[in-house]
Amino acid sequence: MAILVTPETKVLIQGITGAFGAKHAQLSLDYGSAVVAGVTPGKGGQVFEHAGHRVPIFNSVAEAAAATGATVSAIFVPPPFAADAILECVDAELDLAVAITEGIPVKDMVRVKRAMQGRKTRLIGPNCPGLVTPGTGADSHGGCRIGIAPGYIHRKGHVGIVSRSGTLTYEAVYQFTTRGIGQSTCVGIGGDPVNGTSHLDVIKLFNDDPDTHAIIMIGEIGGSAEVEAARWIKAHCKKPVAGFIAGTTAPAGRRMGHAGAIVGGAEDTAAAKIASFKECGIEVAETPSDMAEALIRAAKAKGVTLS
Repeated sequence: MAILVTPETKVLIQGITGAFGAKHAQLSLDYGSAVVAGVTPGKGGQVFEHAGHRVPIFNSVAEAAAATGATVSAIFVPPPFAADAILECVDAELDLAVAITEGIPVKDMVRVKRAMQGRKTRLIGPNCPGLVTPGTGADSHGGCRIGIAPGYIHRKGHVGIVSRSGTLTYEAVYQFTTRGIGQSTCVGIGGDPVNGTSHLDVIKLFNDDPDTHAIIMIGEIGGSAEVEAARWIKAHCKKPVAGFIAGTTAPAGRRMGHAGAIVGGAEDTAAAKIASFKECGIEVAETPSDMAEALIRAAKAKGVTLS
């Protein structure tokens, strides 16, 4: 098993005819993902072709889902139109919308969050790298790659990864893979202040997944989501968990990369989050290069073998 997506998941891509969407549609097809449809208003009836694949293009998400059975969308739509692209997925009752788009106005995301209340669709992102459930083929091909993560660094296994940072997601994946340790699913939730899925949401899914034997949670300064997740882990999670917090040298009030990565109060700092991790029994990686080793230490302490 895995969480959120499997190799059988049927994916549509909103913005497949744009340069960025087309590039990552090609990479996902190369990885073996079941990309079954594209959506670009006004280009319905055309076909996206790549390496022998012929992906039909539709004018709307509803049309694409009805015709192909797609349940997940990857959104590569420019910021002014991305909120409406997400809401198209909600109206079509997709299981999952993965918004890669960076720079969506906060007021648009507030509108989206309100409209999604009580609806079926889960949102990952925006401003995220997406997610990967590795497959069993060479270089873990034959899995499901949704977004912009480099598929070739993944390896099928039993470590669940959740991160606000795309780059640190890739770094953690690579560290595990080079040690012969595979991943169940890797989820980049994005760093915007208004997003769809939190650390805690993903941690709960990993906790319930029998194929995920250990978890690493990667966060950064700003907000309290990591602390909330840590407290839940202390109370409910029996699996080994390691964590890393970026931004230990960030001054208060300074924005560091992500829109959501701003130190406001004392609990938003890296030091406060690291202290919460330790208090909750989470093994802390002191530097990015220590992430895999931190989870190996946590697993060893609980008698869990990672592979």
